[in-house]
Parts: sequence; C-alpha cells; structure tokens
Amino acid sequence: MKQGKENKTKTTLKNKTENTCGNSDLPHTAEETHIRKVVSCPPVLTVNSADVDLQDNDFYELPTFFNLTVQRYEGETCEGLFHGEGVACFEGGHVYKGMFSKGLMEGPGVFTQAGGLKYEGEFVCNMLVGRGTFTWPDASSYEGEVLNAIRHGTGTYRCADNGVSYTGQWDQGKRHGKGVVYFKQDKKTSWYKGDWVKNNREGWGTRCYPSGNTYSGEWKNNLRHGEGSMRWLKLGQQYVGMWQNGVQHGKGTHVWILRRADGSQYSQRNQYTGDFVQGQRHGQGTFYYAGGAIYEGEWRNNKKHGKGKFTFEDGHVFEGEFVHDEMKTNNLNGNKAPTSRPGSSILGPDMALNIECLLEKIPERNRDTERKEVECVVLRKARELRSIYSFYSRLGHAPSPDNSFLMSRLQLWRLLKDCNVHHHSITLTQIDNFIRGDETSAEIHSPFTPMLLRRTLSCLVVVAYHIYHKDVVSQNHLLADCFSKLMTDNIIPNASNVKGFMFRHPDCAEVAVSYLERCWEVYQDYCRVIAAPREDRTMTCRHLLWMFKDLHLLDSNLSTARLLQIITAESQDPSNTSACLDLEITFLEFFEVLLGSAEVKCQQVSPSSAETKARSDLPEKSDKAETSNAQDMESQQQVRAKVRERPQSAGQRDGGKVVQTRGVRAQDHEVEIWNQTIHQFFNHFFFPAFEHYQLVSRNMKDEKLRQDSQRHIAEAQARQRAR
Repeated sequence: MKQGKENKTKTTLKNKTENTCGNSDLPHTAEETHIRKVVSCPPVLTVNSADVDLQDNDFYELPTFFNLTVQRYEGETCEGLFHGEGVACFEGGHVYKGMFSKGLMEGPGVFTQAGGLKYEGEFVCNMLVGRGTFTWPDASSYEGEVLNAIRHGTGTYRCADNGVSYTGQWDQGKRHGKGVVYFKQDKKTSWYKGDWVKNNREGWGTRCYPSGNTYSGEWKNNLRHGEGSMRWLKLGQQYVGMWQNGVQHGKGTHVWILRRADGSQYSQRNQYTGDFVQGQRHGQGTFYYAGGAIYEGEWRNNKKHGKGKFTFEDGHVFEGEFVHDEMKTNNLNGNKAPTSRPGSSILGPDMALNIECLLEKIPERNRDTERKEVECVVLRKARELRSIYSFYSRLGHAPSPDNSFLMSRLQLWRLLKDCNVHHHSITLTQIDNFIRGDETSAEIHSPFTPMLLRRTLSCLVVVAYHIYHKDVVSQNHLLADCFSKLMTDNIIPNASNVKGFMFRHPDCAEVAVSYLERCWEVYQDYCRVIAAPREDRTMTCRHLLWMFKDLHLLDSNLSTARLLQIITAESQDPSNTSACLDLEITFLEFFEVLLGSAEVKCQQVSPSSAETKARSDLPEKSDKAETSNAQDMESQQQVRAKVRERPQSAGQRDGGKVVQTRGVRAQDHEVEIWNQTIHQFFNHFFFPAFEHYQLVSRNMKDEKLRQDSQRHIAEAQARQRAR
C-alpha cells in the first residue's frame, strides 16, 4: 500500500461465542432442632435462596473483525507497503495504532473499534495472537493469552457491571481446565475454585456461597455430582458423601451440630450415616441422637420405616417394626442390654473405654460380655458423667463463653477426693499408677497432664474395680457392678461438692493457681532429694513434715500438731494421724497443705513483720532471687487486679448501676484478706525458705566434696611416704 492513496487492507478476525456459566443447583438446608422425641428426626432439607448462584453470563463475546478497508494511513512504509510503526484508520471509524510488517498488522499494537472496544496486545499476520488485553466500553476487561482472536490459554476476565471475575485456563474461548470465579470481587465472599469443562463446573472444585456455606467435591454440568462435602455455616450442619444432580444420593453422613448447653463443654450433635435417595434418608442407616440414643435400621422418605433397633439413652432396647417414624408395638424389653458386634463399642469415640488392664483379670471367654456390660452402665450415666467432667474441668479458670476446658490431672484428683475414693484404703498415687499406661513417672504425677473424657471414664472404671471388686457378691458382670456401686455410693452423692483449700472459692482458686508452677518445681526438687535413687519420685506425709522442719516454717501458730491436723483434714479418721504418715501424697495434697498452712501461719502477721521474721535468719538474697520475688509480686498484683475486674452478676445490678450490698462487700473483703495471706506465705516465707535450703544444701555438698578430696589427697601422700 502506498501512503496517500486509498489502498485497501482486508483484516479478518475470527469470533467465538462466549456461553454463559449457567446457574448451579441451590444447596439444601435443614432445621437446627434438638431432638427430644424418641423417634423424631430432623426434617428433609429445604432450599435456601441465599445460596443461589449469581449469574455470570456477563462474559462479553469477543468481536468479529470483518473485512476492513483502510481510509487513511500515517506512518512508515517499505516498498509501498505499511511497514514499521503507523496508524491506520478504517471505514466505519475503527483505528489501529502499532507495528506493521509488509502491509499487515504485526507485533504490538492497539486496535480500537468504533463502538469503543479496545484490544491492546500482540498481532501476527493481522490476527490477534499471543498476550493481550481487551477492554470493553463499560470497563470490563480480559487480560491474558489469545489465539486467533479467541481467549485461549491462561487469562483473567473481569466484568465491571457486577464484579464477576474469572482467572484461569481457557480453551477456544471457553473456561476449560483449572480456574477460579469470584462472583463478588470486592468481598470475595462468593466464589468457585476448581475444574472447568467447556464453561461448566465439572471435575473437582470448591464453591463458597454468599451465605458462607461451602461445598467441596465433584461436579458435573454445574451441579454437585459424585463425592463431596457440604457445610451449612449458620445452621451448623454438614454432609459428607455422594451427590447426584445437586442433591444427596447414595452413601453419606449428615451431622446437625446443636447449640452448646449452658455450663457444658460439649457441642451436642445429631448424626445420620447411611443411604440417601434424592436428598432424603432412604434405605439402611443409623441415626445417633445428641442425647445418646441410637436408631439402626430401615428408612423411607426421611422416616424410620421397616425393621430397626432403637437404643434408648439409658441402654434399653426396642427391636422390631417401625412405621412412619413410630414403633409398631409398645412392648419395650427393659431388661435387654444393647447388643453389638464382638469387639465393637456402643460408646462414641470421645467416651471409648481403655480398660485392658482390668479385662486381663477376667477369663477370656467373659471379656467381651464384661466390656459390653460396663459400657452400658457408662452409657446410662453419660449425661451425669459429662456434666461432672465439665464442672471439674472449669475449676480454677475464669469464666469462658464456650466452657472449652480439658480436665487436668489436678482436677481429677480433686474429683476423686471429693467423692471420698481415698477412704477405701487406696491413695491417689496408687490410682495414678493403675492408669499410667505408657506414661513416664514424671507424667503420671504431673498436675498439668490433660485428662480427656474417655480417659477420665476409664480411670473411674479402674478405681471402681480396685475398691469394690471384693465387695461384689456375684462375679458375673463384675466391672459393671463395681462401676454402678461407685456411681451410686461415691460419685452421684458427692461430685461437685468441692472440698479442700484450693477450689472452695472461684476468686481464691484463681490466685492459688498462679502459684502452681513454682510450687510444682519445689515438689519435684524435694522429691529428688528424698526419693533418690528411686525412679518413682513421690513424697509421703512424713516427708512433708520433714520439709516443714527443714525449712523452719513451724512456729507457735503453725505447730507440728496443727500441721498434722491440716494434713489429715480429709482422711477417713482425722484423729488417727500416725496411720497417715507413710501414705504417699500427690501434688494436689501437697499444695493444699501449703494453702492450709498459709491460713494458719499468716493469720495474725502483718506484711512488714512477716517479711522481717522470714528474712531474719536467711543470708542476703542474690540478684536472681530478688528478681524472682519482684516477678512474683507483679504476678500477684495482676491476679488481684483480674479478680477485682470480674463483672458483677445480674443480681448485683440495678438499672445498669452496681448495687454494693453489705454481703458482697464482706465477701470481697474476705477474698482480699485470703489473697494477701497466700501472697505473704509464699513470697515471704515458703519460697525464700526453700531457696535458702537449696543454698545450704549446695554448700554442704560442696564442702563434703572438698573434704573428701582432701582426705583422698592425704591418703595418697601417706601411701607415697610409706613406700
């Protein structure tokens, strides 16, 4: 073409139509219902309009470039052809600005249609090939790879109108391969990430809906199809299993997580595992109720229908015909225990018992029966046991919105002592050894070892056997009878009636807990001294008496006789002190003796005189000891401040203003006095005395080593002279 002449260049760009994504199927929901009736189950899932897929059909079609005629050209030429950089204006108002080669658009350039669509990118022989950017008049855009004017390769499309965007792989103008769509680009609360086949979600992918619900699994033709899991966030539900054409179909598990009960650590839940047909429970399946009941059998259209077995919360069983969610007969076999396959458990995984150490004492032919019978008793008492576990796991903790605490061994010791287990010629230390399993000596005696619910239940079964197996007349169902007796005589009447010095008042317990770790270090250090070279390092009541004498803690207030009264306060016969001296004690018993001694020793001592008396016979402290004491005082102030800041109960408020009653002020004053007493005892008496004891012990050990060394040298010199 020659510049200045009306030469015509024909440029053809191929067009591919962009199909819409299509709507995904609407996810289902279910009522969040706590099942109360024996045979009622959650209703069929219903449509939730909040999860409708947003339309993403605003993916603009790419333009078709017809044969275009150049009206005017300005730029470089070569041998009469457009060559180099130039600007071509076509009929109809289209404009190209960029590189030419031998009369063709070649290389980087910008083509702007008369309607406002603009392409900026690479050209090859008048064709859009390589990387480029399309920009539509409404500011929608595509940026990525292009082949023959078609989106092909990897690229990103953004729709300015509704914020929809797609980033991923394209094939012949369609989303194909891996890619992610954001339906709300600003918040990214609605998206799909996964596989695509010809503009359809197909393969494996994850869809997050505007409601927060999510599905992750297989897709086919934009529908959930195959294996996948769906979570309904606000409803607290989840389904894991097979899908067909957007609904549950095949084997699967649906879980309804219910609201946490007041004062409970656990989130209750209903669960169905079995067959689904077109979104309904249909076929064979098992329903686990939040209260502990279980139904196993046939289902039809979301209802129990056909042969089935219903195990009640107390372990009673009905086995027979069900019609439309109702038992066909009212004859309940109250004496029949739940049945299950040999070696399996009727308890859930959080309550599964580990009692192999006891089953070894049972004849092998009776072990499975023994296990099932004791599991039945645990199942009947599950509600009470969970409540007790939750109560003790909260001791010593500030109130928590979700009550999510694990019981520690310290709290388990308190439960056992409250239930008077130690009155049956068994110590807490012996119980620790009975349930130790693979734990080291340090772990079984540590107050901080976590005790899961299943381990706590196993411990109670073991304890029941050791204190009652000789009292049970019949040896049939021995473990179940022992556990029943423990529950009836010890646990139910006494649990939650907290005794001892540590947990009797919540505010006091929080202050006491702040001294746990350092006192545990003292306990371990002293046990190393008195227990060496034994591996199982514990102390007895006699050792505890010796420690108080070694630390010079006894005085006119805290005499030996008074200390013995504190030590034996919870024993079966507190007056028989001699019988308790050689009994091993746990750290809880050690720590509570310290707390009881603090109340006696510091009851009439002012802070200044207490400090003077405690330090009068001690050597000057090192900088490290002074720093430690300062940290203790700072920790104590923080704890006391925390106690003061605790919100008042509703009964203390009137119209939003705190009403300070005389009883409340008296109680606060009592707590404050107790806190000061504990602080004085530990920081002005106990810890300084133990540090002094350690220093003296080290000096004595060093002196002994020095004397032994001198003696060996003298003996060697004497032998040398004798020669």
